[in-house]
Amino acid sequence: MDSIIVRGNGPLKGQIPIAGAKNACLTLMPATLLSEEPLTLTNAPRLSDIKTMSQLLGSLGAEVTSLQDGKVLAMSSHDINNHVADYDIVRKMRASNLVLGPMLARLGHAVVSLPGGCAIGARPMDLHIFGLEKLGAEIELKDGYLHAKAPNGLKGAVIELSFASVGATENILMAATLAKGTTVIKNAAREPEIVDLATCLRAMGAQIEGDGTSDITVQGVDRLHGATHPVVTDRIELGTFMLAPAFCGGEVELLGGRMDLVESFVAKLHEAGIDVEETDKGLKVARKNGRVKAVDVTTEPFPGFPTDLQAQFMAMMCTAEGTSVLEEKIFENRFMHAPELVRMGANIEVHGGTATVHGVETLKGAPVMATDLRASVSLILAGLAAEGETVVSRVYHLDRGYERVEEKLSNVGAHIERVSE
Repeated sequence: MDSIIVRGNGPLKGQIPIAGAKNACLTLMPATLLSEEPLTLTNAPRLSDIKTMSQLLGSLGAEVTSLQDGKVLAMSSHDINNHVADYDIVRKMRASNLVLGPMLARLGHAVVSLPGGCAIGARPMDLHIFGLEKLGAEIELKDGYLHAKAPNGLKGAVIELSFASVGATENILMAATLAKGTTVIKNAAREPEIVDLATCLRAMGAQIEGDGTSDITVQGVDRLHGATHPVVTDRIELGTFMLAPAFCGGEVELLGGRMDLVESFVAKLHEAGIDVEETDKGLKVARKNGRVKAVDVTTEPFPGFPTDLQAQFMAMMCTAEGTSVLEEKIFENRFMHAPELVRMGANIEVHGGTATVHGVETLKGAPVMATDLRASVSLILAGLAAEGETVVSRVYHLDRGYERVEEKLSNVGAHIERVSE
């Protein structure tokens, strides 16, 4: 099992290219199931989760070919010969449940295992089932699998979600493209990944309006055709690497970065005393002098502060001047990185969904363990600013969501290496 060794070494300087969004690509890939014609995705991230989704689609009969060193995915679903998404694949990744809506819409039936992923909360399928049943699906849970069928096809409906779930919005949106009549998704998620999916589906011939707002309207069509679509920039990788110079000092330009993807996050960086400016190539982040200031954060659905940047921001607050309070309102069990940061000398108190961080002058390098994807990178960032050597173990989580972290950070001056135990 691999570990990553990080040594604190002062300011960073240079450029970091930002990959296509993992969460967008994992949503776009199942869209190939909606059409017999090819779907090609450009700007794809090179991650283990993408390989897992490729494996899942392949098990259903789709063809997925990785081109240009993994940056292009050429897919075809002209011969879907299996309607069962097996547990052995689905358990590895939460996004596997996104094959449910497309298979129901095109094939009229699907059997999908309940999904896995990081252990950061229950993240149930209730809203997915609710929405698809509103469209006319019949769904039954048996032996850990969702058995879904739509013997008379799917029909448009008004679906009001009790929570603006990203996954449920995506599943319902894809299913609705081939449903008969009009579907309105109320209290829909507004994340950029939803907009990216809708843009791709429109390129395939879908009729969708309102993406990026809380009400999405879909007019069902008889069939979708092929398309080529570029995956949107990964706002979570962007935000993560924006924090590197905020931790260590220096100045780093994030190539491909877009302000509209991270506005609420940037507002908190400004509050903490970090400079962020737009360039013709992306975003430039700098911390010139002194410690950052303590800032309170509450995670919220987009356009609020992203839950997927909470762990990284908490790590920065560990050496901030003053006391910060971080409130997690999206997932339970998402402070598992706190005890590991305490091992490095942080002063953190966790009570339920709230963490209080009392800033200290410096962190000390220590052996720590990654508990989930975002926690793993938060410990690496903390190690960049800590005195001495930090060894982060169980970094297999990292490869699910970050492309070539060691290479990207080394190129701006960080002392970081991966070792095999």
